[in-house]
Amino acid sequence: MKPSLVILAAGMGSRYGGLKQIDGVGPGDETIIEYSIYDAIRAGFGKIVFVIRKDIEQAFRDRFEPIRPNGITFSYVFQEMDSYLGDLPATDRTKPWGTAHAVLVARDAVNEPFAVINADDYYGTVAFADLADFLIHRASPTRYAMMGYQLANTLSEHGSVSRGVCVVNEQGDLHHVDERTQVQWQDGGIIYRENEESFSVDRNSSVSMNFWGFHPEVFPIIEKRFHQFVKETQDQPKAEFFIPLLIQEMIDREEVRVNVLPCQDRWYGVTYREDKPMVQAAFQKLVDDGVYPPRLWNPA
Repeated sequence: MKPSLVILAAGMGSRYGGLKQIDGVGPGDETIIEYSIYDAIRAGFGKIVFVIRKDIEQAFRDRFEPIRPNGITFSYVFQEMDSYLGDLPATDRTKPWGTAHAVLVARDAVNEPFAVINADDYYGTVAFADLADFLIHRASPTRYAMMGYQLANTLSEHGSVSRGVCVVNEQGDLHHVDERTQVQWQDGGIIYRENEESFSVDRNSSVSMNFWGFHPEVFPIIEKRFHQFVKETQDQPKAEFFIPLLIQEMIDREEVRVNVLPCQDRWYGVTYREDKPMVQAAFQKLVDDGVYPPRLWNPA
């Protein structure tokens, strides 16, 4: 069975100033999502699941249905405030529930090992090939995977970012993730800020860019933990249920091992609108180098 790719695309794009998920960056106006789909299909994925908001469904269908390759399934699922709340009371919350909740809403569309990515991040061809191999041959209810990128390959030139800096054990498994905020270049090195203080961090640190490999038996675990999270954070309307939070709890309880698959590919993303010209130049170079055709879906 071919693995599925779950694309988290329900974000508001507040720092970008618009719906960056469908903003073109390639020479043929391709979106970053399209390059991820192209790489995933080449690597052996058979289904694409878009996690979106109901109010942007038509925009997504208009953008992506025309490029859907023959034999590939596209599914659209919706992350809303009441998604998978079960019998819990509805809230007047406006902040999305977070990335682990976004994965949960894909439950009815996914029955096979699957990968999770962000819509606005470019992960590289090798990363998709390596994770597809893991999902096809090694994924199990007690073994997941995460692509580990070098921190220096993941920063924006136009502002600070948040990164999950990973501690990896001798077996190559994830031990824990330290969430670092306001990570940026400074004087040729990399720093992060916490409580108004600055700390240096190794440029070669392995970081999570939210590119995970899971077995479908993770869904009931996420749902149970999500309900607990909702009850625990009733007085915290901005609290979010993140994937690393879920994974760390499972690791601590020795319920799962998470292989960290090292990746030398450079990450590209459009956190800020000022990032767009750099990302456009990067894709043009990838095309010039023969990594991609000038037009993804109608090669010249």
